Amino acid sequence: ICIFLHRDRILVAEGYDRSKDETFYRPLGGGIEYGEPSAETICRELMEEINVEVDRQSLKYLGAVENIFNFNGKRGHEIVMIYDAEPKDHRLYKQAVILGKEGDGEDIRAVWKKLDEFSQGKSILYPTGLLELLSG
Repeated sequence: ICIFLHRDRILVAEGYDRSKDETFYRPLGGGIEYGEPSAETICRELMEEINVEVDRQSLKYLGAVENIFNFNGKRGHEIVMIYDAEPKDHRLYKQAVILGKEGDGEDIRAVWKKLDEFSQGKSILYPTGLLELLSG
């Protein structure tokens, strides 16, 4: 995933878990393809999902979290590689809402959220452990 940290905000996709009746937020990114370096995954996924080109020179690996979760009543487990980067086009920082599509055709609605919304419990950020990584 890529957080695009800009001032005190990160870019996150809005999600909804029907089984928990919960709205949550998660940075954009996706699955690593066999043989693909994780940094390349960031660039490919952001281009595919929201048509944003990442400034490859700005890509910075921040760490990884192991995420064991339930989503829509199903158990999941993932290792999440976390990056920060800048978009090539800085006008992205001024867009309130960024629309896109997942590989399966599902709509993506990404927004800028202040980090303190998550630390104050006003909004939920996934994956679990990301906020602690960003705060530490």
